[in-house]
Amino acid sequence: MARIHDISRPVRAGIPVWPGDTAFDFSFVARIAEGSSVNVGRIEMSVHTGSHVDAPLHFDDEGADAASVPLEKYVGPCVVADVRPSERGIRPEDLPPELDEEARAHGRVLLRSYARRPDAFDEHMAHATPELADWLAERGVQLLGVDTDSMDAFESKELPAHRRLNQHGIAILEGIDLSDVEPGRYELVALPLRLEGADGSPVRAVLIEREENRDE
Repeated sequence: MARIHDISRPVRAGIPVWPGDTAFDFSFVARIAEGSSVNVGRIEMSVHTGSHVDAPLHFDDEGADAASVPLEKYVGPCVVADVRPSERGIRPEDLPPELDEEARAHGRVLLRSYARRPDAFDEHMAHATPELADWLAERGVQLLGVDTDSMDAFESKELPAHRRLNQHGIAILEGIDLSDVEPGRYELVALPLRLEGADGSPVRAVLIEREENRDE
């Protein structure tokens, strides 16, 4: 049986969100303990809570919403790679040399910038760059995933990496946790909810080990 790695973060009270965004809240509106026949819960949260997909609508009023993004980009072969960028952001020269061939072969790239993902919100998070987006596009990559909470720097208002990735048709997956995942080849499943009109969606992101990983 293939091993499954859950790379989504637990969504619970206190999960860090972008400063000023809607905090996560869960409560019951009906309880068996209080005489109801069932337990029924409700949630309030940002669509960018935890591990999530950014739909193009997030940064483009004319962009596709979460219900309209092409699902095939979020399912399929991927490669996980370590990267240790500087404050200037993740550029092609920061990538491991073997990623060139792996990116061409697998079409989805997940970058691990944290040895251990921090519990608190990180304003100094590593971020992608337009140069990285161009490099990925040249290799036919259709999805980029990062273990930080944004493709762009915390202070960025122009969102150049988001926009360049979208220009190339590269799907955006943010906020995953790769702390316990070794670099290598996997099958990714990270489907957004069919939220009409939404600019993003939480996901339950998992990596399924491929045969060559299990044999090592």
